[in-house]
Amino acid sequence: MSKVERFEDLKIWQLARELCQMIHKLTVKDQFSKDFKLVGQINGSSGSIMDNIAEGFERDGNKEFVQFLTFSKGSCGVTRSQLYRALDYQ
Repeated sequence: MSKVERFEDLKIWQLARELCQMIHKLTVKDQFSKDFKLVGQINGSSGSIMDNIAEGFERDGNKEFVQFLTFSKGSCGVTRSQLYRALDYQ
């Protein structure tokens, strides 16, 4: 197994990026885009997933990386909750 040298090579970061892109595409749709607060929150939390993975990777040591993966997992939960809220508003 080769050593990962960039966070962009991490499959988990790539998937988080795809999620962030999908969320953005949803939030620009007419019905969703009018709820400015929810749009800002869900775009922020989905972006935070990939950002925390990247930040943790760039820090020194596995202990900090694991800590930032935990932050990312929390942001994932927030994003899921906001998606439920958006679904309930339909």
